[in-house]
Amino acid sequence: MLVAHPEVLEELLRRYDELKAERGKGAGEVIRRLEDVSYTLCVTTGTRDIASALVAAREQLHRLVPQKTSTALS
Repeated sequence: MLVAHPEVLEELLRRYDELKAERGKGAGEVIRRLEDVSYTLCVTTGTRDIASALVAAREQLHRLVPQKTSTALS
């Protein structure tokens, strides 16, 4: 299975979140762009609905991006 680059997933999730927040403003362009990014997330993650795509994208990012650990400075 192909896996998207983490930066691509992060950008798609960022755009989805921004457009989702703007959706309530009712602009047709925002709705079209939200549909586009939703479709792209589905294709990128190999899922059929946006809820599954969001879960899959976040899980892939969790696996692909090393978790940052905080270190205390002494």
